[in-house]
Amino acid sequence: MIKKILKKVNSDGAFSLVKQVSAQVLESQEKYNSYITLTLDRASKRAQEIDSLLNAGKNPGPLAGIPVALKDNLLYSGEKMTCGSKILENYFSPYTGTAVEKLEEAGAIVIGKTNMDEFAMGSSGETSYFGPTKNPLHPDRVPGGSSSGSAAAVASGDVPIALGSDTGGSVRQPASFCGVCGLRPTYGRISRYGLSALASSIDQIGVLASSVEDTALVYSLISGHDPKDSTSLNEKGYELSDSIEEGVKGLKIGIPKEYMGETLHSEIRERILEISNKLVSAGAEVKEISLPSLEQALATYYIIAPAEISSNLARYDGVRYGFRAPEAQTLEEMYIESRTQGFGPEVKRRILLGTSILSSGNYESYYLKALKVRSMIKKEFEKIFSSIDLIFSPTTPTPPFKFGEVKDPMEMSMADSYTIPSSLAGLPAMSVPVGSIEKNLPVGAQLIGGTFSEPTIFRCARFMEKIYES
Repeated sequence: MIKKILKKVNSDGAFSLVKQVSAQVLESQEKYNSYITLTLDRASKRAQEIDSLLNAGKNPGPLAGIPVALKDNLLYSGEKMTCGSKILENYFSPYTGTAVEKLEEAGAIVIGKTNMDEFAMGSSGETSYFGPTKNPLHPDRVPGGSSSGSAAAVASGDVPIALGSDTGGSVRQPASFCGVCGLRPTYGRISRYGLSALASSIDQIGVLASSVEDTALVYSLISGHDPKDSTSLNEKGYELSDSIEEGVKGLKIGIPKEYMGETLHSEIRERILEISNKLVSAGAEVKEISLPSLEQALATYYIIAPAEISSNLARYDGVRYGFRAPEAQTLEEMYIESRTQGFGPEVKRRILLGTSILSSGNYESYYLKALKVRSMIKKEFEKIFSSIDLIFSPTTPTPPFKFGEVKDPMEMSMADSYTIPSSLAGLPAMSVPVGSIEKNLPVGAQLIGGTFSEPTIFRCARFMEKIYES
């Protein structure tokens, strides 16, 4: 898709493209509510700058004139960053984050900040203060979350690429529900500088794109060490190569039996087995594996993540920035009313849970034990990757569900049950669209690799993409 758009930019100019994209975005916003803030005037000025460089015979970069969208928890200087919450409704970014900066240096044009579950807490896009995002493929169904707007912006054709953030699966799960590609990289491979923190030890900026090739290209441009981010790995970034087209011959791939149980939708199971047979026919070795600790991953995540959420969101107190309750008379009332009115129900629930977990009576019994289980999960993955190259599984146990269909928070959390384990281990993983099932609902297949195995993931993802290309 990016190559096609670059040809259009070279022939017609970036300004002409942005004009067309702006008209489409305004129309799709009415239908899907994919954005919280549009930056179309700024995009037009940026396009004129790129056209000037092109007319002067200069190279603006590998993404010259390519429209992109940013999840609204990423800082973009001078523009609003709301995190989908009332408490940050009128907060403006004081600087631009590293990943966004790298996109602009490559010539990309930001057209807007996308809708999201409030503070990235949710799996359906329904918790945003600015209203839910609709799935462009099925407007009566959720787009997934929390990167709902970014996935919808790509699925609707507004942009070929968008940035999101993935904690428990917030890039891969909406990618699966919207029928697009979604990559979560190795923890620390993409700088988190400029990303509003949810659970700092798990959060990663990820890429949503219309194809595997586009995903790999964007990843190559924004990965790499960043001295501004203390969690950034001191490694060179990924270098794009032709290996993406090498196929799967010789790869050793495992399918965890824990992911193929009774909770998995029967037609998704059939699709995974169908792909497994095609992998074998193409020369890959596919076998069943077992990762017993996966059964503890969901509980572990919902101890560690709320604890970090409670700590990170303590800064929103009505004093330093964000919403302040106007009727408060005392300092205590200001704290209480600002947070009561500023946060939505899901955010409050997780803050209360995390505060309880970190209390003196529960810290050792829950939080420290969860950290030990997390270490066990990491070691289990390391052991299995000593004998195989990739893990192959469904991205989600079900296809996208209808709005309001899932009300129980525990049932909602199951939407991320297949993506959370690799997040806890800090491993790279990608959701790839693999056709559709009943009622033309999209299905995503997940590939998980060991640390820095993104090139192998892209190689296998491209093979699967070819199977279902229309």
